[in-house]
Amino acid sequence: MGHVNQFNFVRDRRADLAGPILEVGSHDYGNTQNVRELFDGQTYVGLDMIDGPGVDIALDLTRPFDEIDAALDGRRFGTILCFSVMEHCDQPFAMAENMTRLLADDGVLVLSVPFAWKFHGYPSDYWRFTHEGIKKLFPNLHFDDNEGIVFHTFEGDVGPIDKDLGRVHLSGKRQRKAGHPMRGLTLSVLKLLGPLNPMRWLTKHQYVMAATSIIMIGRKRA
Repeated sequence: MGHVNQFNFVRDRRADLAGPILEVGSHDYGNTQNVRELFDGQTYVGLDMIDGPGVDIALDLTRPFDEIDAALDGRRFGTILCFSVMEHCDQPFAMAENMTRLLADDGVLVLSVPFAWKFHGYPSDYWRFTHEGIKKLFPNLHFDDNEGIVFHTFEGDVGPIDKDLGRVHLSGKRQRKAGHPMRGLTLSVLKLLGPLNPMRWLTKHQYVMAATSIIMIGRKRA
C-alpha cells in the first residue's frame, strides 16, 4: 500500500473490517504505508509475489487455487486488502477469482486500482480500471458505489465515485461552486488573458484527466 489516502480509507473503516486480514501486495518498497499497524492483535498475513520486507508469504495469486489454498493452509479471510496491485497482474480475472475464493462467507475486499495514472512497472503495468470494470472482475462480490471513493495526488484530495470520475474541470465558475475559490479565480484570470495566456494549451480544453485512483469495498455474496 503506497498512498496515504489508501491508508486513511482503511483507518477510517477499521472497526468494520474483521480478521483474519490478508494484504495482497504487501512488499515494502520504501514508500509503503504500514497498514498492518491498524490491526494490532488480529491475525495478519502479508502476501506478495516477491519475498522481502512486509512479506509473510511469497505467492503468485494467479496460480491454480489448490496450490494457493495449500500455501495458505486452507485459511479464509474476513478482510482482504489489495491496493495498487491489479494493474500489474497479467491475469486479472484469475487473480480476482482466487481472491474471492479466499474470502470467508461474510468477507470483505477493500480494493484500490488506478483509473488514470502514469505508467509504472512492478515488473510491468498492464491495466486501468473503472468502477464498473471492478464489478466485472468480481461478479460474486457486491459493490456499492456510495461506499467507495476516488482520490488524486494529495492527501485528503478525495471525492465520490460519479460521472466526473477523473476529471478536473477547467471552469472558474464550476471550481468556485465546488468550494475551491482560489482555483476558480486562477482559471478565470488565465482565461481573461486571452491570446497572451501562457496556459492557453491547457485552458482551451473542457477538462483534463487528473491522476486518479478508485477505492471500493466488495462484500461476498451469500
